[in-house]
Amino acid sequence: MPVTSVKRIDPKTLNLKEQVVSINRVTKVVKGGKNLSFSALVVVGDPEQKVVGYGMGKAKEVPSAIKKGIEAAKKNLRQVHTLGSTIPHRVLGRYCSSEVLLKPASEGTGVIAGGAVRAVIQAAGIPNVLTKSLGRRNPHNVVKATIVALDLLRDKAGVAELRGIAVENL
Repeated sequence: MPVTSVKRIDPKTLNLKEQVVSINRVTKVVKGGKNLSFSALVVVGDPEQKVVGYGMGKAKEVPSAIKKGIEAAKKNLRQVHTLGSTIPHRVLGRYCSSEVLLKPASEGTGVIAGGAVRAVIQAAGIPNVLTKSLGRRNPHNVVKATIVALDLLRDKAGVAELRGIAVENL
């Protein structure tokens, strides 16, 4: 997996929308019994600016776990490269044993995606895309694989810079 340097994005300048992907009840067995807590996986994004991020929070109550997840997601924002109303090329994102395939779609197709992938794609503001979740369907790993796939997207200027040629020569 290529190492990419992610430029820090200021969440105060964005109109972020949050979406809870999954809430998990977690118990820890101790001497006195069981300690109950909740973990929440949250995706935040600004569809107009094509910015998306994810985060996880743990707390004794669900609302505070969601709040912690939102704060973690705001620290993990990244820009997504798009081409009009879809993505520029086909890409496969992998994280652990989860794989997510993203394919460009024509105008009017909509978001063809399952639960966790749909949350990330809609938060990123991509209106037309085809997706397929391969391998394990664990929501945490699927969200991370989708983010990896979105990070692998390149625009023409980025490809030209990598190849060391002008954009017109592509």
